[in-house]
Amino acid sequence: MTAPLSSIGSDQSGDPQAQRTARGFVVAVHGAVRAVRLYPIENSAVQKAIAELVNAAERVELADGQCRLRRIGDYLFVNETRLRLTLDNYAAVAYVLGLLREAGLGGFAIIAPTSPRVWVVLLAFLQSPPLEYPEEDRLQQVSTRVEQAGVACFEFYPPVEEADQQETELDAKERARQTYVRSLDVTRDVMTSARLGRSAGLKRVKRAVQGIVDAILTDAASLIGLTTLREFDEYTFVHSVNVSILSVALGRRLGLTKPQLLDLGLAALLHDIGKSRVPLELLNKRGSLDDEERVILQTHTWQGVLAMFAMPTGSARPWRAMTSAYEHHMRIDLTGYPRSLRSRRLTLYSKIIAVADGFDAATTTRVYQDVPWTPADVLRGMRDNTRLGLDPVVVKAFINLTGIYPVGTLVVLDSFALAMVVAANPDPTALSRPLVRMITDAQGNRVQDLQIYDLTSCDASGQFAYTIIRTEDPQRYGINIGDYFA
Repeated sequence: MTAPLSSIGSDQSGDPQAQRTARGFVVAVHGAVRAVRLYPIENSAVQKAIAELVNAAERVELADGQCRLRRIGDYLFVNETRLRLTLDNYAAVAYVLGLLREAGLGGFAIIAPTSPRVWVVLLAFLQSPPLEYPEEDRLQQVSTRVEQAGVACFEFYPPVEEADQQETELDAKERARQTYVRSLDVTRDVMTSARLGRSAGLKRVKRAVQGIVDAILTDAASLIGLTTLREFDEYTFVHSVNVSILSVALGRRLGLTKPQLLDLGLAALLHDIGKSRVPLELLNKRGSLDDEERVILQTHTWQGVLAMFAMPTGSARPWRAMTSAYEHHMRIDLTGYPRSLRSRRLTLYSKIIAVADGFDAATTTRVYQDVPWTPADVLRGMRDNTRLGLDPVVVKAFINLTGIYPVGTLVVLDSFALAMVVAANPDPTALSRPLVRMITDAQGNRVQDLQIYDLTSCDASGQFAYTIIRTEDPQRYGINIGDYFA
């Protein structure tokens, strides 16, 4: 059955216990949907995920007397608690938001005792929404199908898009996280639509890019810090968003205007859309590719152009995005791929995206790259290895943007304390002295307050308080980079 969605009511987002309970429920929904999608119902992984979902729903109901999951704008609410985005729930939040949006739902409430069977029915219908119907008709279709399956313990809500006014109340970091998750949600939707042969318009993509550009222009550090996020199972989506953020920040450093940044951000977000036309087993293959597989993978450049031609675009096609999708693996001497049959000059957008793409890819764990390079080593290679075919002026600007020690670099100070780089130094003459967050002290003890230090600060004698002596691999210390950007 369906019901009108009541007003938001009192927002309990500041209650830590409410946040933990809400996060547990959303993460359980995410895990159960993925399990149902991947395995037959009898599989132990599905049974375990559904059991955890039942328990999580019971914990919510025990705490609040009810269990409702609602999508209001780009936010998720569990009862009256607006779920705050953190680095351990952003993938689940983005996935569940996309799931509800595609099904045309504003959310659902539990109105009667549930069992594993009814949850399997609900999740099966949510992950296979009636896309043949207009978005405004899907709620009724989902509700009817659930009732026909003999399930009457859920009440469904229509979508509500009225949370925009809350955006001004968020601090800079939360606005950046919201922008990131919104962009991830849009990218997943576009890539999935292209893979399934459905039309996905550019309107939502442009809105997402607008958010990225606005965030970069107002508070670049918060958004750039989120590019340290690494979600292995959703590499293509996360990578596309990271490349868009880095490209816009680099374009700003190079002096591009806001309209140009919007074009650049769109091109960067869609630069790998051609991978939606490459077989998944090839994208997820462990180990090296043979010659035939490599040729197929390399077709994603021109396949991206075709994918954008198939997108409904309204008044104008994204020609610059098409060009960048085609060129972003070409080297400046045109020895990359696809091979050019005649001389050409790569566009500035393609050169920028190539640098951002290479940096994010090299610093990420992937199926064929178990141990990623450190950000500092990647920058050094970009600067010194001419065989990479990157534009040296753009690389220099990128190093100037990130500093010699990019965000997410684990460093050892001269006191032998460990620290994480959280932002480049705003002083362009101090690229080797970034802002860092202390992780351990000189004795190796964990620092609890995670204080941020400006390495250009001096002690009483006028000497620098700390100096970086080397970089380290975070995996060696069991450190999750993302934990230091929450």
